Amino acid sequence: MSDRGERETSAGAGGEAGFRRGASREPRDAASSDGRFAPSPTGPLHVGNLRTALLAWLFARSAGARFLVRVEDLDRSRVRPGLEEAQLVDLRKIGLDWDGPVVRQSERASLYEEAIRDLDAGGLLYPCYCTRAEIRAAASAPHGIPAAHRYPGTCRDVPDDPGRKHVVRQRVPDSGITAWVDKVKGRLEIAHDTLQDAVIMRGDGIPLYNLGAAVDDIEMGVTLVARGDDHVINTPSQILMFQALHAPLPEFAHMPMILAPSGEKLSKRHAAVSVTEYRDQGYLPDGVLNYLARLGWSHGDQEIFSRAELIEKFGWDHVGQTGARFDIKKFQYVQANQLRLLPAQRLAAEVAPFLAKAGLNVAPDDAQLLSAAPLVAPRATTLADAADALDYFFRDPPRMDPKAKQKFLGADKQPLLEELASLVQAIEPFEAPQLEAAVKHWLEGKGGLELKDVAQPARVALTGRSASPGLFEVMAVLGRQRCLARLRASS
Repeated sequence: MSDRGERETSAGAGGEAGFRRGASREPRDAASSDGRFAPSPTGPLHVGNLRTALLAWLFARSAGARFLVRVEDLDRSRVRPGLEEAQLVDLRKIGLDWDGPVVRQSERASLYEEAIRDLDAGGLLYPCYCTRAEIRAAASAPHGIPAAHRYPGTCRDVPDDPGRKHVVRQRVPDSGITAWVDKVKGRLEIAHDTLQDAVIMRGDGIPLYNLGAAVDDIEMGVTLVARGDDHVINTPSQILMFQALHAPLPEFAHMPMILAPSGEKLSKRHAAVSVTEYRDQGYLPDGVLNYLARLGWSHGDQEIFSRAELIEKFGWDHVGQTGARFDIKKFQYVQANQLRLLPAQRLAAEVAPFLAKAGLNVAPDDAQLLSAAPLVAPRATTLADAADALDYFFRDPPRMDPKAKQKFLGADKQPLLEELASLVQAIEPFEAPQLEAAVKHWLEGKGGLELKDVAQPARVALTGRSASPGLFEVMAVLGRQRCLARLRASS
């Protein structure tokens, strides 16, 4: 039986001896704050997971430390084929690089078996032979914990019977507290008598989260555990394991959850779409990361950050302690600003795949694309928006908006567009300033006509739309021959 006296465990302690697998590792300076991201391939990577990964990545990069990836795939019944690779692809494409090979828990059975032996030798574990029905019948509910969710310790002192079906439970002290100083939430403490002896290994020998996470963090040399604050309840159990295995304790940073605009838990109907879906919708990686970083973290009043600025300025002391509400309008504002910051070459390269989806195979280095892309960026929020706005530059004839055609291309506009075509044919050089000057001079001699009288019919004839970037900039990019053909086709 282990000591059940009054005790406090602290996340500042750690023994000199090491867990046998981790003992051969050179201890790393705690200031290095090696962080990790531990996705489970049971669903797509979503914004909540990504925000957790991002903040751990930012802190590791700002500290010159390692960022590690561990796939938590022990529960093979819940793992969905292809999701591990999809999650890793999402991380790569959004730019969260990691150090060293990806670790997979399903490949580390011997490591957990060794830890079980060490923990058992230290009196922290015991076999539990109770059935679920027996637990429900015997459980009590102190401290408001529902009876069905609290194990009463029935098998703590039952003699071992190795041949009998059982699970393995972690023995929690009867009294005292486990306390630690969280990098986000400050000092936290949880009384042991509010905890239960949780199962850490199933009857089929599969380790559960608390065991797998603690053992892997020790073996991988993790010094900073960053995760959602729904894991706060798991931390005392893991601290007890670290101490029983004589391993240095990591620091913990428990981040508040991302909430829906109403304050409830974020779900698919609010915007909790996967990272892949945001990418497919044309959201820029830097826009997604910028918004998620600002969702609960602040640096003065600054809203728009480059990736380098996020790394430079990030710190846990500016991460809020309460849940941040997902605001799609703010997300789109950040996206639009990031889009406008892209140089023409980068914007062209990013938007070309979205043009291809619309059936327009345009090379990223196409001269016309390089000229047109900056024109549409100020009105676009996503790459999909930009591709739609670029469509008429590369589709002949342009797709015509029926309402715009009816309103602006009536029979009374045909002579005016024919005159404009004749004027355009002679303008040299064919550039926006010269086009604008020539058209304005022409209108001065038309007796009362204003630019708006010709600009809207011309815009619809050239683009098929009633809204576009500046008319003369559009004409310069389209070029003389295409402008002539479109104006005359509508006149």
